[in-house]
Amino acid sequence: MEAHHHSSSRWGKILRGLFYVIGLPALAIICFYAEEDARGKGDWNAFRHQREAKGENFDRSSYIPKAVPDDKNFALTPIVYGSYGNVLTREGKVIPDEKRDHDFTNRLDLKWDSLDSDIQPPITNGIGDWRKGILSDLEPWQEYYRDLASTTNFFPAPSDPQSPAKDVLLALSVYDSVIEELRQASLLPYSRFPLNYDSDNPSLVYLPHLASLKRCAMFLQLRAIAELQNGENQKALDDIKLSLRLMNCVRSEPFLISHLVRLSQATIMLQPVYEGLAQHKWSDAQLAELDSELARLDFVTDYQFSMRGEAFILQQGIFDYMRRHPNQLLNFNPSDYDPRPQYTRLLGYVIPDGWYYQNQTRCIRMMIEYCIPIADPKAQTISPALVRAADAALTADTARVTPYNIGERLLIPAPASAARRFAYTQGAVNLARAAIALERFRLATGGYPAFLDDLKSQHLPTAPHDVINGLSLHYSRTNDAFILYSVGWNETDDGGQLVLRETGTPDPALGDWVWKYPAP
Repeated sequence: MEAHHHSSSRWGKILRGLFYVIGLPALAIICFYAEEDARGKGDWNAFRHQREAKGENFDRSSYIPKAVPDDKNFALTPIVYGSYGNVLTREGKVIPDEKRDHDFTNRLDLKWDSLDSDIQPPITNGIGDWRKGILSDLEPWQEYYRDLASTTNFFPAPSDPQSPAKDVLLALSVYDSVIEELRQASLLPYSRFPLNYDSDNPSLVYLPHLASLKRCAMFLQLRAIAELQNGENQKALDDIKLSLRLMNCVRSEPFLISHLVRLSQATIMLQPVYEGLAQHKWSDAQLAELDSELARLDFVTDYQFSMRGEAFILQQGIFDYMRRHPNQLLNFNPSDYDPRPQYTRLLGYVIPDGWYYQNQTRCIRMMIEYCIPIADPKAQTISPALVRAADAALTADTARVTPYNIGERLLIPAPASAARRFAYTQGAVNLARAAIALERFRLATGGYPAFLDDLKSQHLPTAPHDVINGLSLHYSRTNDAFILYSVGWNETDDGGQLVLRETGTPDPALGDWVWKYPAP
Protein backbone atom coordinates (compact mmCIF):
# COMPACT_ATOMS: atom_id res chain seq x y z
CA MET A 1 0.00 0.00 0.00
CA GLU A 2 2.81 2.31 0.93
CA ALA A 3 4.66 1.47 -2.31
CA HIS A 4 1.54 2.21 -4.32
CA HIS A 5 1.16 5.57 -2.59
CA HIS A 6 4.81 6.34 -3.20
CA SER A 7 4.42 5.44 -6.91
CA SER A 8 1.31 7.61 -7.28
CA SER A 9 3.06 10.50 -5.60
CA ARG A 10 6.02 10.14 -7.94
CA TRP A 11 3.76 10.10 -11.03
CA GLY A 12 1.93 13.08 -9.66
CA LYS A 13 5.16 15.00 -9.41
CA ILE A 14 6.12 13.98 -12.93
CA LEU A 15 2.75 15.08 -14.30
CA ARG A 16 2.94 18.36 -12.44
CA GLY A 17 6.44 18.85 -13.77
CA LEU A 18 5.28 18.13 -17.32
CA PHE A 19 2.42 20.56 -16.84
CA TYR A 20 4.82 23.29 -15.76
CA VAL A 21 7.28 22.47 -18.57
CA ILE A 22 4.78 21.86 -21.38
CA GLY A 23 1.27 22.64 -20.25
CA LEU A 24 1.79 26.14 -18.90
CA PRO A 25 3.75 27.38 -21.96
CA ALA A 26 1.16 25.75 -24.23
CA LEU A 27 -1.64 27.38 -22.27
CA ALA A 28 0.18 30.71 -22.40
CA ILE A 29 0.57 30.37 -26.17
CA ILE A 30 -3.10 29.49 -26.59
CA CYS A 31 -4.09 32.48 -24.46
CA PHE A 32 -1.69 34.73 -26.39
CA TYR A 33 -3.18 33.73 -29.75
CA ALA A 34 -6.73 33.98 -28.44
CA GLU A 35 -6.10 37.43 -26.99
CA GLU A 36 -4.28 38.76 -30.08
CA ASP A 37 -6.93 37.36 -32.42
CA ALA A 38 -9.80 38.72 -30.38
CA ARG A 39 -8.15 42.12 -29.90
CA GLY A 40 -7.11 42.44 -33.54
CA LYS A 41 -10.47 41.46 -34.98
CA GLY A 42 -12.27 43.51 -32.35
CA ASP A 43 -10.24 46.63 -33.15
CA TRP A 44 -10.92 46.15 -36.88
CA ASN A 45 -14.67 45.68 -36.41
CA ALA A 46 -14.90 48.67 -34.07
CA PHE A 47 -12.97 50.87 -36.49
CA ARG A 48 -15.01 49.71 -39.46
CA HIS A 49 -18.35 50.28 -37.74
CA GLN A 50 -17.21 53.70 -36.55
CA ARG A 51 -16.18 54.80 -40.04
CA GLU A 52 -19.22 53.27 -41.74
CA ALA A 53 -21.41 55.27 -39.37
CA LYS A 54 -19.70 58.37 -40.77
CA GLY A 55 -20.48 57.33 -44.35
CA GLU A 56 -17.35 55.45 -45.42
CA ASN A 57 -17.97 52.49 -47.72
CA PHE A 58 -15.89 49.37 -47.03
CA ASP A 59 -17.70 47.21 -49.59
CA ARG A 60 -15.05 46.10 -52.08
CA SER A 61 -17.58 45.29 -54.78
CA SER A 62 -18.90 48.86 -54.83
CA TYR A 63 -15.58 50.09 -56.25
CA ILE A 64 -15.54 47.58 -59.11
CA PRO A 65 -16.97 49.01 -62.35
CA LYS A 66 -20.45 47.75 -63.14
CA ALA A 67 -20.94 45.40 -66.09
CA VAL A 68 -21.91 47.05 -69.39
CA PRO A 69 -23.41 45.62 -72.61
CA ASP A 70 -20.69 43.96 -74.69
CA ASP A 71 -21.90 45.53 -77.93
CA LYS A 72 -21.61 49.02 -76.41
CA ASN A 73 -18.30 48.49 -74.66
CA PHE A 74 -15.31 50.30 -76.16
CA ALA A 75 -12.91 47.97 -74.33
CA LEU A 76 -14.29 44.87 -76.12
CA THR A 77 -14.12 46.24 -79.68
CA PRO A 78 -11.74 44.25 -81.90
CA ILE A 79 -9.19 47.07 -82.15
CA VAL A 80 -9.01 47.55 -78.38
CA TYR A 81 -9.34 43.92 -77.32
CA GLY A 82 -6.35 43.17 -79.52
CA SER A 83 -4.15 45.21 -77.15
CA TYR A 84 -4.58 42.71 -74.31
CA GLY A 85 -6.25 39.62 -75.81
CA ASN A 86 -3.12 37.50 -75.52
CA VAL A 87 -3.22 37.91 -71.71
CA LEU A 88 -6.92 38.15 -70.79
CA THR A 89 -10.03 36.58 -72.24
CA ARG A 90 -13.10 38.71 -72.95
CA GLU A 91 -14.47 37.40 -69.65
CA GLY A 92 -11.43 38.63 -67.72
CA LYS A 93 -9.80 35.24 -67.16
CA VAL A 94 -6.02 35.25 -67.16
CA ILE A 95 -4.58 33.13 -69.97
CA PRO A 96 -1.78 30.90 -68.61
CA ASP A 97 1.60 31.76 -70.06
CA GLU A 98 1.98 28.39 -71.76
CA LYS A 99 -1.33 28.92 -73.59
CA ARG A 100 -0.68 32.47 -74.76
CA ASP A 101 -0.19 33.25 -78.41
CA HIS A 102 3.21 34.92 -78.34
CA ASP A 103 2.83 35.85 -82.01
CA PHE A 104 -0.36 37.74 -81.16
CA THR A 105 -0.76 40.94 -83.21
CA ASN A 106 -1.48 44.05 -81.16
CA ARG A 107 -2.67 46.62 -83.69
CA LEU A 108 -2.61 49.34 -81.03
CA ASP A 109 1.10 48.77 -80.54
CA LEU A 110 1.92 51.82 -82.67
CA LYS A 111 5.63 51.34 -83.15
CA TRP A 112 7.93 54.22 -83.92
CA ASP A 113 9.72 51.93 -86.35
CA SER A 114 8.96 48.50 -87.75
CA LEU A 115 10.93 46.66 -85.04
CA ASP A 116 10.65 48.93 -82.02
CA SER A 117 9.27 47.38 -78.85
CA ASP A 118 10.00 50.29 -76.51
CA ILE A 119 7.20 52.60 -75.43
CA GLN A 120 9.50 55.63 -75.55
CA PRO A 121 9.91 57.52 -78.85
CA PRO A 122 13.30 57.37 -80.55
CA ILE A 123 13.58 61.17 -80.93
CA THR A 124 14.17 63.05 -77.70
CA ASN A 125 14.81 66.54 -79.06
CA GLY A 126 11.81 67.01 -81.36
CA ILE A 127 8.71 67.21 -79.17
CA GLY A 128 8.40 70.49 -77.28
CA ASP A 129 7.57 70.94 -73.61
CA TRP A 130 4.71 73.24 -72.63
CA ARG A 131 5.94 73.18 -69.03
CA LYS A 132 9.10 75.01 -70.17
CA GLY A 133 7.46 77.07 -72.91
CA ILE A 134 9.09 75.12 -75.78
CA LEU A 135 7.45 74.42 -79.14
CA SER A 136 8.08 71.24 -81.14
CA ASP A 137 10.64 71.01 -83.89
CA LEU A 138 9.69 68.24 -86.33
CA GLU A 139 12.91 68.33 -88.37
CA PRO A 140 14.56 65.56 -86.26
CA TRP A 141 11.43 63.44 -86.78
CA GLN A 142 11.50 64.16 -90.50
CA GLU A 143 15.15 63.07 -90.71
CA TYR A 144 14.43 59.99 -88.62
CA TYR A 145 11.64 58.77 -90.88
CA ARG A 146 13.50 59.62 -94.09
CA ASP A 147 16.53 57.68 -92.85
CA LEU A 148 14.25 54.81 -91.85
CA ALA A 149 12.62 54.81 -95.29
CA SER A 150 16.01 54.20 -96.87
CA THR A 151 16.44 50.93 -94.94
CA THR A 152 12.86 49.66 -94.67
CA ASN A 153 9.66 49.97 -96.65
CA PHE A 154 7.48 50.10 -93.54
CA PHE A 155 7.13 53.91 -93.49
CA PRO A 156 6.66 55.85 -96.74
CA ALA A 157 8.73 58.90 -97.63
CA PRO A 158 8.79 61.05 -100.81
CA SER A 159 11.93 61.09 -102.92
CA ASP A 160 12.40 64.79 -102.22
CA PRO A 161 11.86 66.28 -98.76
CA GLN A 162 8.64 68.18 -98.12
CA SER A 163 8.01 70.24 -95.02
CA PRO A 164 8.81 68.41 -91.77
CA ALA A 165 5.10 68.23 -90.92
CA LYS A 166 4.14 66.74 -94.30
CA ASP A 167 6.88 64.12 -94.16
CA VAL A 168 5.96 63.13 -90.60
CA LEU A 169 2.27 62.87 -91.46
CA LEU A 170 3.09 60.77 -94.52
CA ALA A 171 5.17 58.39 -92.40
CA LEU A 172 2.47 58.12 -89.74
CA SER A 173 -0.20 57.48 -92.38
CA VAL A 174 0.59 53.76 -92.14
CA TYR A 175 -1.57 53.82 -89.00
CA ASP A 176 -4.44 55.86 -90.44
CA SER A 177 -6.80 52.89 -90.61
CA VAL A 178 -5.94 51.89 -87.03
CA ILE A 179 -6.63 55.40 -85.72
CA GLU A 180 -9.91 55.70 -87.60
CA GLU A 181 -11.09 52.31 -86.31
CA LEU A 182 -10.11 53.43 -82.83
CA ARG A 183 -11.97 56.71 -83.30
CA GLN A 184 -15.17 54.89 -84.27
CA ALA A 185 -14.79 52.53 -81.32
CA SER A 186 -14.37 55.51 -78.97
CA LEU A 187 -17.88 56.70 -79.85
CA LEU A 188 -19.42 53.81 -77.92
CA PRO A 189 -21.06 54.94 -74.68
CA TYR A 190 -19.25 52.62 -72.24
CA SER A 191 -15.76 51.40 -71.47
CA ARG A 192 -15.08 48.59 -69.02
CA PHE A 193 -12.01 46.45 -69.46
CA PRO A 194 -12.52 42.79 -68.43
CA LEU A 195 -9.99 42.78 -65.63
CA ASN A 196 -9.76 39.82 -63.27
CA TYR A 197 -11.36 41.61 -60.32
CA ASP A 198 -12.23 38.23 -58.78
CA SER A 199 -8.54 37.39 -58.38
CA ASP A 200 -7.85 35.84 -54.99
CA ASN A 201 -4.85 38.15 -54.69
CA PRO A 202 -5.79 41.72 -55.71
CA SER A 203 -2.16 42.56 -56.47
CA LEU A 204 -2.44 40.07 -59.34
CA VAL A 205 -5.10 41.99 -61.26
CA TYR A 206 -3.51 42.27 -64.70
CA LEU A 207 -3.55 45.69 -66.40
CA PRO A 208 -2.10 44.82 -69.82
CA HIS A 209 -4.00 47.55 -71.70
CA LEU A 210 -2.33 50.56 -70.07
CA ALA A 211 0.92 50.47 -72.05
CA SER A 212 -0.90 50.49 -75.39
CA LEU A 213 -3.15 53.36 -74.32
CA LYS A 214 -0.16 55.46 -73.29
CA ARG A 215 1.59 54.68 -76.57
CA CYS A 216 -1.53 55.83 -78.45
CA ALA A 217 -1.43 59.12 -76.52
CA MET A 218 2.18 59.68 -77.56
CA PHE A 219 1.38 58.83 -81.18
CA LEU A 220 -1.63 61.17 -81.24
CA GLN A 221 0.47 63.93 -79.69
CA LEU A 222 3.00 63.74 -82.53
CA ARG A 223 0.31 63.51 -85.18
CA ALA A 224 -1.69 66.45 -83.77
CA ILE A 225 1.44 68.63 -83.63
CA ALA A 226 2.25 67.76 -87.25
CA GLU A 227 -1.35 68.49 -88.27
CA LEU A 228 -1.19 71.90 -86.60
CA GLN A 229 2.07 72.71 -88.37
CA ASN A 230 0.50 71.56 -91.63
CA GLY A 231 -2.51 73.84 -91.17
CA GLU A 232 -4.94 70.96 -90.47
CA ASN A 233 -6.27 72.42 -87.23
CA GLN A 234 -9.57 70.54 -87.16
CA LYS A 235 -7.78 67.21 -87.59
CA ALA A 236 -5.49 68.15 -84.72
CA LEU A 237 -8.50 68.96 -82.55
CA ASP A 238 -10.10 65.62 -83.46
CA ASP A 239 -6.92 63.79 -82.42
CA ILE A 240 -6.77 65.69 -79.12
CA LYS A 241 -10.39 64.72 -78.44
CA LEU A 242 -9.61 61.10 -79.26
CA SER A 243 -6.66 61.21 -76.88
CA LEU A 244 -8.96 62.53 -74.15
CA ARG A 245 -11.44 59.70 -74.76
CA LEU A 246 -8.65 57.14 -74.49
CA MET A 247 -7.50 58.76 -71.26
CA ASN A 248 -10.99 58.51 -69.77
CA CYS A 249 -11.70 54.95 -70.90
CA VAL A 250 -10.02 53.63 -67.73
CA ARG A 251 -11.33 56.27 -65.34
CA SER A 252 -13.63 53.77 -63.61
CA GLU A 253 -10.71 51.46 -62.71
CA PRO A 254 -10.09 51.68 -58.95
CA PHE A 255 -6.31 51.30 -59.21
CA LEU A 256 -3.77 54.02 -58.55
CA ILE A 257 -1.56 52.84 -61.43
CA SER A 258 -4.44 53.26 -63.92
CA HIS A 259 -4.88 56.85 -62.84
CA LEU A 260 -1.15 57.58 -62.87
CA VAL A 261 -1.12 56.49 -66.52
CA ARG A 262 -4.06 58.84 -67.13
CA LEU A 263 -2.05 61.69 -65.60
CA SER A 264 0.79 60.96 -68.02
CA GLN A 265 -1.66 60.90 -70.93
CA ALA A 266 -3.05 64.29 -69.89
CA THR A 267 0.40 65.87 -69.75
CA ILE A 268 1.17 64.43 -73.20
CA MET A 269 -2.13 65.66 -74.66
CA LEU A 270 -1.62 69.24 -73.44
CA GLN A 271 1.37 69.80 -75.74
CA PRO A 272 -0.63 70.22 -78.99
CA VAL A 273 -3.22 72.28 -77.07
CA TYR A 274 -0.39 74.57 -75.95
CA GLU A 275 1.17 74.83 -79.41
CA GLY A 276 -2.15 75.70 -81.03
CA LEU A 277 -2.62 78.47 -78.45
CA ALA A 278 0.93 79.79 -78.68
CA GLN A 279 0.70 80.05 -82.48
CA HIS A 280 -2.92 81.29 -82.54
CA LYS A 281 -4.08 78.30 -84.56
CA TRP A 282 -7.43 77.68 -82.91
CA SER A 283 -10.69 79.37 -83.92
CA ASP A 284 -13.10 80.61 -81.25
CA ALA A 285 -15.41 77.64 -81.89
CA GLN A 286 -12.50 75.22 -81.56
CA LEU A 287 -11.38 76.92 -78.36
CA ALA A 288 -14.87 76.63 -76.91
CA GLU A 289 -14.88 72.93 -77.78
CA LEU A 290 -11.46 72.41 -76.22
CA ASP A 291 -12.55 74.14 -73.02
CA SER A 292 -15.69 72.00 -72.86
CA GLU A 293 -13.58 68.84 -73.16
CA LEU A 294 -11.03 69.94 -70.53
CA ALA A 295 -13.76 71.05 -68.12
CA ARG A 296 -14.83 67.41 -67.79
CA LEU A 297 -11.49 66.44 -66.27
CA ASP A 298 -11.56 66.18 -62.49
CA PHE A 299 -8.32 64.73 -61.18
CA VAL A 300 -9.12 65.94 -57.66
CA THR A 301 -12.07 63.55 -57.43
CA ASP A 302 -10.05 60.89 -59.26
CA TYR A 303 -7.36 61.13 -56.57
CA GLN A 304 -9.86 60.26 -53.83
CA PHE A 305 -11.34 57.45 -55.90
CA SER A 306 -7.95 55.87 -56.58
CA MET A 307 -6.95 56.18 -52.90
CA ARG A 308 -10.15 54.40 -51.87
CA GLY A 309 -9.36 51.73 -54.44
CA GLU A 310 -5.92 51.33 -52.85
CA ALA A 311 -7.50 51.02 -49.40
CA PHE A 312 -10.58 48.90 -49.94
CA ILE A 313 -9.56 46.74 -52.90
CA LEU A 314 -5.78 46.43 -52.74
CA GLN A 315 -4.82 46.76 -49.06
CA GLN A 316 -7.93 45.16 -47.56
CA GLY A 317 -7.80 42.43 -50.20
CA ILE A 318 -4.12 41.67 -49.62
CA PHE A 319 -4.62 41.19 -45.87
CA ASP A 320 -7.61 38.93 -46.52
CA TYR A 321 -5.49 36.97 -48.99
CA MET A 322 -2.58 36.52 -46.57
CA ARG A 323 -4.93 35.41 -43.80
CA ARG A 324 -6.30 32.70 -46.08
CA HIS A 325 -2.88 31.80 -47.51
CA PRO A 326 -0.30 32.06 -44.69
CA ASN A 327 2.44 30.65 -46.92
CA GLN A 328 2.13 33.79 -49.09
CA LEU A 329 3.17 36.21 -46.34
CA LEU A 330 4.70 39.34 -47.93
CA ASN A 331 4.54 37.71 -51.36
CA PHE A 332 2.31 40.17 -53.18
CA ASN A 333 3.16 38.81 -56.63
CA PRO A 334 3.47 35.04 -56.29
CA SER A 335 4.92 33.19 -59.24
CA ASP A 336 6.87 30.06 -60.00
CA TYR A 337 9.95 31.86 -58.71
CA ASP A 338 9.63 32.88 -55.08
CA PRO A 339 12.60 34.96 -53.87
CA ARG A 340 11.55 34.98 -50.20
CA PRO A 341 13.67 33.11 -47.66
CA GLN A 342 12.12 29.91 -46.33
CA TYR A 343 11.55 31.34 -42.86
CA THR A 344 9.25 34.03 -44.34
CA ARG A 345 6.99 31.35 -45.80
CA LEU A 346 6.91 29.48 -42.48
CA LEU A 347 6.38 32.67 -40.49
CA GLY A 348 2.95 33.12 -42.03
CA TYR A 349 1.70 30.07 -40.18
CA VAL A 350 2.97 31.43 -36.85
CA ILE A 351 1.50 34.93 -37.05
CA PRO A 352 -1.81 35.36 -35.20
CA ASP A 353 -4.76 36.37 -37.37
CA GLY A 354 -5.11 39.36 -35.08
CA TRP A 355 -1.87 40.82 -36.37
CA TYR A 356 -3.25 40.85 -39.91
CA TYR A 357 -6.31 42.68 -38.62
CA GLN A 358 -4.15 45.17 -36.71
CA ASN A 359 -2.09 45.91 -39.82
CA GLN A 360 -5.25 46.19 -41.88
CA THR A 361 -6.78 48.60 -39.37
CA ARG A 362 -3.72 50.84 -39.31
CA CYS A 363 -3.39 50.90 -43.09
CA ILE A 364 -7.05 51.72 -43.74
CA ARG A 365 -7.09 54.28 -40.92
CA MET A 366 -4.06 56.02 -42.41
CA MET A 367 -5.74 56.13 -45.81
CA ILE A 368 -9.11 57.36 -44.51
CA GLU A 369 -7.90 59.86 -41.94
CA TYR A 370 -4.83 61.25 -43.69
CA CYS A 371 -4.38 60.31 -47.35
CA ILE A 372 -7.91 60.61 -48.77
CA PRO A 373 -8.71 64.04 -47.22
CA ILE A 374 -5.67 65.57 -48.97
CA ALA A 375 -8.01 66.25 -51.91
CA ASP A 376 -11.22 68.26 -51.57
CA PRO A 377 -13.48 67.60 -54.57
CA LYS A 378 -16.02 70.22 -53.48
CA ALA A 379 -13.44 73.01 -53.26
CA GLN A 380 -11.41 71.46 -56.11
CA THR A 381 -8.13 71.73 -54.19
CA ILE A 382 -5.29 69.42 -53.19
CA SER A 383 -3.50 70.52 -50.02
CA PRO A 384 0.29 70.28 -49.60
CA ALA A 385 -0.22 71.07 -45.90
CA LEU A 386 -2.38 67.96 -45.49
CA VAL A 387 0.25 65.97 -47.38
CA ARG A 388 2.84 67.10 -44.83
CA ALA A 389 0.49 66.06 -42.05
CA ALA A 390 0.01 62.64 -43.68
CA ASP A 391 3.76 62.21 -44.10
CA ALA A 392 4.35 63.13 -40.45
CA ALA A 393 1.63 60.74 -39.25
CA LEU A 394 3.01 57.88 -41.36
CA THR A 395 6.56 58.56 -40.17
CA ALA A 396 5.45 58.60 -36.54
CA ASP A 397 3.35 55.48 -36.98
CA THR A 398 6.23 53.51 -38.51
CA ALA A 399 9.18 54.98 -36.57
CA ARG A 400 9.53 51.78 -34.59
CA VAL A 401 8.98 48.43 -36.28
CA THR A 402 6.21 46.43 -34.64
CA PRO A 403 4.11 43.46 -35.74
CA TYR A 404 1.25 45.93 -36.21
CA ASN A 405 2.80 48.38 -38.71
CA ILE A 406 4.59 46.28 -41.31
CA GLY A 407 1.66 46.79 -43.67
CA GLU A 408 1.92 50.58 -43.42
CA ARG A 409 5.59 50.40 -44.36
CA LEU A 410 4.87 48.27 -47.43
CA LEU A 411 1.43 49.21 -48.73
CA ILE A 412 0.78 52.92 -48.08
CA PRO A 413 1.60 54.92 -51.23
CA ALA A 414 3.92 57.86 -50.51
CA PRO A 415 1.43 60.68 -49.82
CA ALA A 416 3.56 63.45 -51.34
CA SER A 417 4.41 61.62 -54.55
CA ALA A 418 0.89 60.57 -55.49
CA ALA A 419 -0.94 63.73 -54.37
CA ARG A 420 1.57 66.05 -56.06
CA ARG A 421 1.14 64.28 -59.40
CA PHE A 422 -2.64 64.63 -59.27
CA ALA A 423 -2.36 68.27 -58.18
CA TYR A 424 0.19 69.10 -60.87
CA THR A 425 -1.92 67.60 -63.64
CA GLN A 426 -5.14 69.27 -62.47
CA GLY A 427 -3.17 72.49 -62.12
CA ALA A 428 -1.97 72.11 -65.71
CA VAL A 429 -5.53 71.57 -66.94
CA ASN A 430 -6.66 74.68 -65.05
CA LEU A 431 -3.82 76.71 -66.60
CA ALA A 432 -4.77 75.44 -70.07
CA ARG A 433 -8.42 76.37 -69.59
CA ALA A 434 -7.45 79.84 -68.38
CA ALA A 435 -5.14 80.21 -71.40
CA ILE A 436 -8.02 79.18 -73.69
CA ALA A 437 -10.24 81.88 -72.17
CA LEU A 438 -7.45 84.43 -72.64
CA GLU A 439 -7.05 83.44 -76.29
CA ARG A 440 -10.79 83.77 -76.86
CA PHE A 441 -10.59 87.26 -75.32
CA ARG A 442 -7.73 88.12 -77.68
CA LEU A 443 -9.71 86.92 -80.70
CA ALA A 444 -12.67 89.07 -79.65
CA THR A 445 -10.80 92.25 -78.70
CA GLY A 446 -7.42 92.11 -80.44
CA GLY A 447 -5.37 91.79 -77.26
CA TYR A 448 -5.08 90.06 -73.92
CA PRO A 449 -6.90 91.54 -70.90
CA ALA A 450 -5.19 93.55 -68.20
CA PHE A 451 -6.71 91.30 -65.52
CA LEU A 452 -8.25 87.84 -65.44
CA ASP A 453 -11.51 89.30 -64.18
CA ASP A 454 -11.84 91.16 -67.48
CA LEU A 455 -12.74 87.84 -69.12
CA LYS A 456 -16.26 88.35 -67.77
CA SER A 457 -16.69 91.41 -69.99
CA GLN A 458 -16.67 89.10 -73.01
CA HIS A 459 -19.05 86.61 -71.36
CA LEU A 460 -16.27 84.06 -71.21
CA PRO A 461 -15.95 81.36 -68.55
CA THR A 462 -14.28 82.60 -65.40
CA ALA A 463 -10.69 81.39 -65.28
CA PRO A 464 -10.32 78.23 -63.14
CA HIS A 465 -8.75 78.77 -59.75
CA ASP A 466 -5.42 77.58 -58.38
CA VAL A 467 -5.77 73.92 -57.36
CA ILE A 468 -3.33 74.46 -54.50
CA ASN A 469 -5.14 77.16 -52.52
CA GLY A 470 -8.46 77.75 -54.28
CA LEU A 471 -7.48 81.36 -55.06
CA SER A 472 -7.13 83.04 -58.42
CA LEU A 473 -4.28 82.03 -60.69
CA HIS A 474 -1.53 84.62 -61.01
CA TYR A 475 -1.60 86.51 -64.29
CA SER A 476 0.27 89.44 -65.81
CA ARG A 477 0.25 90.77 -69.35
CA THR A 478 3.64 91.25 -71.00
CA ASN A 479 3.56 93.25 -74.23
CA ASP A 480 1.67 91.00 -76.67
CA ALA A 481 1.83 87.94 -74.43
CA PHE A 482 1.27 86.98 -70.80
CA ILE A 483 2.52 84.80 -67.98
CA LEU A 484 0.06 82.63 -66.07
CA TYR A 485 0.97 80.49 -63.09
CA SER A 486 -0.03 78.60 -59.98
CA VAL A 487 1.88 79.08 -56.72
CA GLY A 488 2.81 75.39 -56.99
CA TRP A 489 3.59 72.80 -54.37
CA ASN A 490 5.62 75.14 -52.15
CA GLU A 491 2.49 77.34 -51.81
CA THR A 492 4.64 80.43 -52.43
CA ASP A 493 4.35 83.06 -55.14
CA ASP A 494 7.80 82.90 -56.72
CA GLY A 495 6.91 85.44 -59.40
CA GLY A 496 6.40 82.85 -62.12
CA GLN A 497 9.80 81.24 -61.62
CA LEU A 498 10.20 77.72 -63.01
CA VAL A 499 12.65 75.43 -61.22
CA LEU A 500 14.40 72.69 -63.19
CA ARG A 501 15.98 69.48 -62.02
CA GLU A 502 19.55 68.59 -62.99
CA THR A 503 18.04 66.56 -65.86
CA GLY A 504 16.49 69.73 -67.27
CA THR A 505 12.90 68.70 -66.53
CA PRO A 506 10.65 70.92 -64.37
CA ASP A 507 10.62 70.11 -60.67
CA PRO A 508 6.95 70.15 -59.57
CA ALA A 509 7.99 70.32 -55.90
CA LEU A 510 9.71 73.69 -56.29
CA GLY A 511 8.92 77.06 -57.83
CA ASP A 512 5.71 77.96 -59.63
CA TRP A 513 3.73 75.95 -62.18
CA VAL A 514 3.92 78.16 -65.25
CA TRP A 515 2.12 78.61 -68.57
CA LYS A 516 3.78 81.09 -70.90
CA TYR A 517 4.64 81.27 -74.59
CA PRO A 518 8.08 81.53 -76.19
CA ALA A 519 9.21 84.94 -77.34
CA PRO A 520 8.28 85.59 -80.99
